[in-house]
Amino acid sequence: MKILIADDHELFLKGLEMVLSDFNPQAEFVKARNYDEIFAIIEKQKDFNLVLTDLAMPGARWLEALQRIHEQLPDTPVIILSAVFDREIVQKTIELGAAGYIPKTSSNAVILSAVNLVLSGGVYIPAELLQGTSQDEFNMLKQLENVSEEQNLAEKVKILTPRQIEVLRLIAEGKSNKQIAYELGLSEGTVKLHVTAILKVLNVYNRTGAVAAANHLGLLKKND
Repeated sequence: MKILIADDHELFLKGLEMVLSDFNPQAEFVKARNYDEIFAIIEKQKDFNLVLTDLAMPGARWLEALQRIHEQLPDTPVIILSAVFDREIVQKTIELGAAGYIPKTSSNAVILSAVNLVLSGGVYIPAELLQGTSQDEFNMLKQLENVSEEQNLAEKVKILTPRQIEVLRLIAEGKSNKQIAYELGLSEGTVKLHVTAILKVLNVYNRTGAVAAANHLGLLKKND
């Protein structure tokens, strides 16, 4: 197993390597200390089984950095391990294709459990993100954990709820989250969670990709 780990704090980077060594003593670790080093590494090496990276590092804005990492390593799961803990940021990383978001305050056991889940094809949602959510939001976040890379697309699509199909159709009409929320009588935050689930299930990184995948699967056809 080959794992790329990245953090701009040397002490944390070494500690993370020690923790992950307990998960797999035979694992090979490649370390980066900023986004520039990540980009240089993945330009030459594509055979990583996993990427664990801090979010706020020198070299690039995290939004563009995550997009670039996914372009270079489209089949490699990426876990964010960060001291930054904002619900909207966490959600955005999931929308961009991250397979998990682990707070740096997590115990070693939680980190290893999250890594195991992601390598099994799941999505790790931190418990802190689930606190204070409505039941619908909670269900949607838990829904993401049931998406497995081992499933074919037809199986994944069955995970989508009728409400998410509605959201998908409105996305195809070019409507914004705010417009969708108004039309469906939902909060904008709930719509964002639906969009997150749609992107993850369809294995795409943006709304355009979601519409293209939905058209291919015939999801946008309304029943007469």
